[in-house]
Amino acid sequence: MRRKAYRGIGVNDVALDRLLEGKEGEPAVVGVDMGKHKFLSVCRWGTGALERPWRVSNPSEIRDYVKLLRCVGEGRKLVVAMESSGTYGDGLRQALADAGIGLERVSGKAAHDYAEIFDGVPSQHDGKDAAIVAELASLGKSVAWGYQGADEWEQELAYGVDWLVAQRQMLGIWQGRLEGLLGRHWPEATRVLKLSSVTLLRALSHYGSPQALTADEEAAARLRKWGGKFLKESKIERLLAAARTSVGVRMGSWERRRMQAFAEEALAARRKGQQGEGQVRRLAEGHKVLAAQGKVVGVPTACVLWVHTGDPRQYYAAGAYRKALGLNLVERSSGAYESGLHISKRGSARSRQWLYLAALRQVQQAGVRGWYEAKKARDPEGAMRVVVALMRKLALALYQVGVHQQEFSVRRLFAQAVRSAPSEHHDIQS
Repeated sequence: MRRKAYRGIGVNDVALDRLLEGKEGEPAVVGVDMGKHKFLSVCRWGTGALERPWRVSNPSEIRDYVKLLRCVGEGRKLVVAMESSGTYGDGLRQALADAGIGLERVSGKAAHDYAEIFDGVPSQHDGKDAAIVAELASLGKSVAWGYQGADEWEQELAYGVDWLVAQRQMLGIWQGRLEGLLGRHWPEATRVLKLSSVTLLRALSHYGSPQALTADEEAAARLRKWGGKFLKESKIERLLAAARTSVGVRMGSWERRRMQAFAEEALAARRKGQQGEGQVRRLAEGHKVLAAQGKVVGVPTACVLWVHTGDPRQYYAAGAYRKALGLNLVERSSGAYESGLHISKRGSARSRQWLYLAALRQVQQAGVRGWYEAKKARDPEGAMRVVVALMRKLALALYQVGVHQQEFSVRRLFAQAVRSAPSEHHDIQS
């Protein structure tokens, strides 16, 4: 490479006549290394020659950059390539689509691995990364990535999923804070009712302390009303007894107020989460893929997978869909060192989180739960590997169910578990 080959120039300082001199009709590939506030772009000609990087402010100079690309593309084939860059590059992607300029995507992993091959040095920086992206795209190591705005249904589904996920996160935060307060001031409460119980949350919001609960003569009636038919009379009596005999630290006025405020926030997050769940369920009605996958892992989980991993019909095989979820097995071994197999964890962590919870629900089914609990007791780490293995199977099953509309069978998914399950457990019902 030439000395200081990666020293950039501003996009508005590019001498267009000198840039295009002697290159009539020569194809060009332009690589982009996207950043939040600026990005660098490198033009690679068909002969393999590279121009110095162009510096572009993001988003203020995107129009100037597209104007330059239009001039470069006159009378020649022009392709722009970039890595996936979250939301930072969406404005450029839209501008390129509006200008009719083709855009392709290069894998970030491929660009990282190609760094030393490119110039013999493993270092990476913005100018070099843009040149690597252009090189890989010219070698055919890229895929089409034209921008297409989401339709109304897609937008509403993404909104509903984000809202649902955010409220579930907020609920977890407030429940975590309440767990700490109850451990100090009323540790007996969670031995009677789970912290996820609406009855307990409403009791904490209304009373704030076990002493206030005990002092109310109508407490039993209130608990009975909040719990409805799902709350047994014995639990009401146990909760009142736990309040009377609690050995927790007595609460001051502000400590009680804090308990009430946190419980109110938890109830609000729970209520908003239910609203979000209702919205995504409504949107999934009549949708072949979401309805089919919803029967396997639940409609909210199916919607999360759709938003964060995409339409499974866009993947050419079940293995490709599983790989997009980051559940493909990889290893890194060299000489005497062997890392062992582990999942790649590429793609959306949110999709894997919800799929993990779906796998945990699956292992609670009859015929598998006893087998799973026994395995967990013998080897806790081995039990985790079993759940990951089931996630991998679920990913393949979800593809077949969603794309090919096959009937889901739990028996097939857990065939090995059923064969090794204790005889006293019932068979799995499909």
